[in-house]
Amino acid sequence: MRNAPRASFAKQIRMFDAAGPNAKIGEALASAGLSIDDLVYESSQTLKWTGGLPDRISAFARSAAGVPVVSFFTGCGGMDLGFEAVGFEHRASFEISETFCNTLRLNRPEWRIFGPPLHSGDVSDFTGVVAALTPLVSVPFEGVFIGGPPCQPFSIAANQRFSMAGPNFKRVGFNHQGNGSLLFDFVNLVAEFRPAVFVIENVPGLRDIDGGHQLSLAIERLRGCGYSIVAPAVYNASEYGVPQYRRRMIVIGSRSSGVFVMAQPRQRIGAGSVLATRIPACASNHDTRNHKVGSVQRYMRLNYGERDHLGRVDRLNPMKPAKTVIAGGTKGGGRSHLHPEIPRTLSVRECARLQTFPDDYRFTGPTARQFTQVGNAVPPVLAAVLAERITRAYF
Repeated sequence: MRNAPRASFAKQIRMFDAAGPNAKIGEALASAGLSIDDLVYESSQTLKWTGGLPDRISAFARSAAGVPVVSFFTGCGGMDLGFEAVGFEHRASFEISETFCNTLRLNRPEWRIFGPPLHSGDVSDFTGVVAALTPLVSVPFEGVFIGGPPCQPFSIAANQRFSMAGPNFKRVGFNHQGNGSLLFDFVNLVAEFRPAVFVIENVPGLRDIDGGHQLSLAIERLRGCGYSIVAPAVYNASEYGVPQYRRRMIVIGSRSSGVFVMAQPRQRIGAGSVLATRIPACASNHDTRNHKVGSVQRYMRLNYGERDHLGRVDRLNPMKPAKTVIAGGTKGGGRSHLHPEIPRTLSVRECARLQTFPDDYRFTGPTARQFTQVGNAVPPVLAAVLAERITRAYF
């Protein structure tokens, strides 16, 4: 990163005042031969992350040695990448979004991806999933089922704009006609194929909605199928080598007598660990937003950690984990945060770094849908930590 001399900031002010607040930042900068990454905040480079880097999934030992894994609600593959890194052998993935399937096929053409356009990928189609999976796995299945039923009905972030008592509050959980029942569709598949281990991941709201009644019903059914259940636990990815605050609820069940023990929390890693190094402009998924000049004028006055309330975006502090990368709704992308040292929102690639995806993992579709994929994902490093502990306990 460049330093932020006072004259540079003063030049920005003059240039933006001349362009006007409604001009696009790209046009305002082009005449001066600059790009948006040449811009600085009024206060820049006063905090610098000097600690370590996040773990890379390539650094994990392949201790699972070929134990098969099947994933449901796969998304863009965050959980799958973590299990792959620990040596699990991919057997099949089920994903209903064609865009997400395209990402999976682009990055892992050797995987069996059940989803559009050749398969529905719909986990609620019990008969269709059983027909697709039966030729590939034994019963009981001596491997792992992993699944994260879509979490929007249980998410606080998805509904924080509305009063809980108001008509627009959507945190309806299991009463949601579609996504609310997908947990039980996953439970039905566990009961049918009886994997040695299953993992359910979701937002913490799944544990708390309806006072935990519905989740308890699901767990009791699984116990009735012969599973020992690890009590639902919420883990913050920032305590396991991910430079981002991200809480996920995990439920693990096993047919064996092994005992799952989660890794000890570690010192947190700042967002500057992955954002201090400038990403080449030619990198995949690194298109930056062409903000209006007026927006950048507001952003560049922010201090570390401050929020632009009009745009509802926060300037990240490089010394702390990033705030959670948000997926957004089904028709749009997530709301990214502001770069610690450049007054603009993060690119998809920068968000993927905060999620611990490798830089060579590419996301398909329009930019908004790329943000959705990254924001929906489990950080691969957190998934690898879980996979490693599952291996120790059960395989």
